[in-house]
Amino acid sequence: MTYQIQQNIIIGAGMGGLSAAIHLAARGQHVTVFEQQAQIGGKLNQVQMDGYSFDTGPSLITMPQVFHDLFHAAGRRLEDYLDLLPLDLTCRYFYHDGLILNTWRDQQRLTEEFTRLSPHDGAAFTRFFAYARMLYETAADPFLYHSLGNPLDVLRTFLHYVLHGQSAQAAMPSTMQERFQSVLAALSPKTLDQVVRSFFQDEHLRQLFDRYATYNGSSPYQVASVYSIIPYVELADGGWYPRGGIYALAQACERLAHELGVRIETNCPVRRILVEKGEACGVVLADGRVVRAERVIANSDVVTTQRELLSPAIRKETTLRRIERLEPSSSGFVLLLGLDKQYPQLAHHNIFFSDDYHAEFDDLFVRHVPQDNPTIYVCATTRTDPTQAPPGGENLFVLVNAPYLTKQSNWQQCAPAYRERILDLLASYSQIDLQDIRAHIVCEAMITPEDFWHTYGSNAGSIYGLSSNARMAPFTRPGNRSKDIRNLYFVGGSTHPGGGVPLVTLSGKIVAELIAQDNLSGPMMEVNKIMG
Repeated sequence: MTYQIQQNIIIGAGMGGLSAAIHLAARGQHVTVFEQQAQIGGKLNQVQMDGYSFDTGPSLITMPQVFHDLFHAAGRRLEDYLDLLPLDLTCRYFYHDGLILNTWRDQQRLTEEFTRLSPHDGAAFTRFFAYARMLYETAADPFLYHSLGNPLDVLRTFLHYVLHGQSAQAAMPSTMQERFQSVLAALSPKTLDQVVRSFFQDEHLRQLFDRYATYNGSSPYQVASVYSIIPYVELADGGWYPRGGIYALAQACERLAHELGVRIETNCPVRRILVEKGEACGVVLADGRVVRAERVIANSDVVTTQRELLSPAIRKETTLRRIERLEPSSSGFVLLLGLDKQYPQLAHHNIFFSDDYHAEFDDLFVRHVPQDNPTIYVCATTRTDPTQAPPGGENLFVLVNAPYLTKQSNWQQCAPAYRERILDLLASYSQIDLQDIRAHIVCEAMITPEDFWHTYGSNAGSIYGLSSNARMAPFTRPGNRSKDIRNLYFVGGSTHPGGGVPLVTLSGKIVAELIAQDNLSGPMMEVNKIMG
């Protein structure tokens, strides 16, 4: 065995791991990242086939300031590493009754689009947008930008906000009474669907805004109303696309990490986290190497980390049972279709809505079966970046939300028939003629929930780690620092602040700040002992 001494070891080179590595290296710390796959990025990855390029995970970038801040922390400019393009049309929505709705980046044009559908709801959108902005300014700090160890941390943050003034996200000054009312709204027991229905009358718009619950793998009929900040984040600043594909973001972070001296080893699975005297002190690699470090940061799924990377003699079974009881997020069924034909009516991002949303989410989170009548997402990046397919071709990323894995799941058996079901449904929309899509497929690949489990170690094949369906989900998501093992930290979608590229990236920043605090508190504790 070869023994090496490192300062920080990160398990996994997903966006959370890369973010943590960059923040730590920018502070002068030594970082080594071990990634089990052949390339970095985690679920944010890329497949290339026959001249077609497909992003296999996230397909939309929001909150671009998070990525600007990440590079700024290292004294760099994001623009020097990545060409981030704004999308004038954020998404196009197709409904079974023949309606097409467009969500534009321009706020005036977006309001006019909704007003065209319903004058009442055009005005309601302005009120909803103000409500969601208020929630964002109130809740962004405690929920997105700071570590949460327990519900008391959230309450302390909210109390400080009420007593002492605006949060870092607030655009306008406010009174104490206004801030208190904002906190009550953020903690409201209402669901996202209930709030959406209180603003909008038209069922098309209700379905459109309910859809945002799926951004963190949850149900609009269960997720708390505070998640109204998700549509606000997207509609306030629009969607963005990195030229060359979403994977270009991971490549930009990898380049920056290397420039800062971060060592990244791919094809290098971690078998075990070393723990001595209650303290994480390194890892055992699958090839037998033992690599020691002052601390370990797990970008692996928290449940998988507790269950598989900690020795049964070390881990606390009460902790494992507690997090295993938390509901996983939804998974996904993905088709990557390389076509020798283009369909001009498709936008960059497209949603083909089902006509029974309640049944769809019952399939997902109650019956745990593939949806018979799912909403279908189709991404065609050639609308913005023609280099992603051969001339005249189309690279379609087709995603359907799928239930997380249970003992009854059998995707090897049902996936081929489900593929046919999805293609049949796409051909059923009258606004666009996709009936000949099968005849123009020149290459394809399929990703099922079982693939997310086997490839990425995602608990139950979940895409976003944990769902937010439980009313207390914002408070019960695993924190970024282990409560049981010193010097063990967590980043990624299964931990705070949650799933999605911006939030996962923020988890890396949060962990770097926690480590900085712990580095300061350690010497202070020693001084206190000496002073006695």
